Amino acid sequence: MASVAVTVASMFFSGGCRTFRLPTAARALGLCRHALNKNYNKHALNRRSRRSRNSNTILAVETNSTTVDTAKLTATSSSESYQNYDRLLPCPSHKSPPRIEHLVVSEEGTVLEFICKSLDLPPLYVADLIRFGAVHYALVCPQPPPNATEEQIRIFQEVTDPLVLRKRASIKGKTVREAQKTFRITYVDQFVEPGMYLRVHVHPKRFPRCYEIDWRSRIIAVTESYVVLDKPAGTSVGGTTDNIEESCATFATRALGLTTPLMTTHQIDNCTEGCVVLARTKEYCSVFHGKIREKKVKKLYLALAASPLPTGIITHYMRPFNMAPRLVSQDFTKGWHLCQLEVMECRKVPWPTTFIQDKYCVEDCGWPSEDYAYECKINLLTGRTHQIRAQFAACKAPLVGDSMYMPAAIAEMANPGLNPFGKYKKDFSCESEKETAIINWIAQHGKEPSVAVGLQACQISWDDDEHFYNAGTPWWRIETA
Repeated sequence: MASVAVTVASMFFSGGCRTFRLPTAARALGLCRHALNKNYNKHALNRRSRRSRNSNTILAVETNSTTVDTAKLTATSSSESYQNYDRLLPCPSHKSPPRIEHLVVSEEGTVLEFICKSLDLPPLYVADLIRFGAVHYALVCPQPPPNATEEQIRIFQEVTDPLVLRKRASIKGKTVREAQKTFRITYVDQFVEPGMYLRVHVHPKRFPRCYEIDWRSRIIAVTESYVVLDKPAGTSVGGTTDNIEESCATFATRALGLTTPLMTTHQIDNCTEGCVVLARTKEYCSVFHGKIREKKVKKLYLALAASPLPTGIITHYMRPFNMAPRLVSQDFTKGWHLCQLEVMECRKVPWPTTFIQDKYCVEDCGWPSEDYAYECKINLLTGRTHQIRAQFAACKAPLVGDSMYMPAAIAEMANPGLNPFGKYKKDFSCESEKETAIINWIAQHGKEPSVAVGLQACQISWDDDEHFYNAGTPWWRIETA
């Protein structure tokens, strides 16, 4: 995945799903010798992992001239909050709680040394994080959000003072906004200087299913320009913000013995399986992106829905908010994105057995009737994130196993006026009342599925079917195939 610029709010805050602590310069410097010890042994590792860590501080920052008053911290986690740190590979069987640390560099050196000092992490573990793509930097610390503390704002003002920035040769010729863009750290010896910002995803999102797949058997086609993969559910096409190691592109590259890494040309959800095109060259990656823009790429999907849908075109409008769950409305709303798909076929099929659901970690979302499901063939006319899942749920036909959208569909069936964008939406007397209803509606949704939902990208073609590929049997049919 390419380096990405991120918004200030997303770097510093993300509801309750990220944990932080605020290390002091003194503490970090006092532990640096231990953190960088080449003979870092198990006893030392266990000892450090048991130290108490604060889990509710918003921004982790560090400067040479600043120490942090720990009395200001609102809460401190127990001494057993975090597991002992081992290597990231092999993939651990346990799932670590999310943890992202935000740091401002206080002294020049290598990124590996600074993170080891600041976060008291073993060098090998930090090296693994960098290999996974879990460490990002910006030349200048981004603007703190409105709810930042006075201390955080003060530190930001110190390191971004115009007089301080003028002395930094690394940002000459750049605007402050350009210097605040974040990029991925790519090697352990990368130089960091005072005032730089670091974001460390201490617990990257993991994809253990990558190690269970026979990747060679998932290759549909290999050409000079591209590879077509039958992507397994529970995997990422090109990686995530914090994990580019455990991805389809990486494992398919290795399975084929290629010396040049495969590149992503388009995405499908982690919980979706099916046809994905990976480019072998930068040139073809650009060519394929052009074909997508020019609508020369046709994608057909198979969806396993909990209720039947009539054939024909379904139209919704999706809220332009880049965060799940994606909210859709049947009514046109200015600024919202058009979502269209065509249901070509819909046939009644047996609901997947308990055995097959367990095999693919399909979640039981509490649908009232699980005797029959409905397999729909879909021509995707617009390609929005979560589009099929959100539109089917809005039609009271959520996908089997969709733990994010099915709970909301069930809640709306029980209380038709719950959805502020639904058929039975209420009239709101003021904007704040509507905003409260939207927040409540979002709360009805669940979490993202861990592995599979009833969705397969079953066919992809382009250039008037000159290139035409089909995926294998969808997971819900494998037992009887």
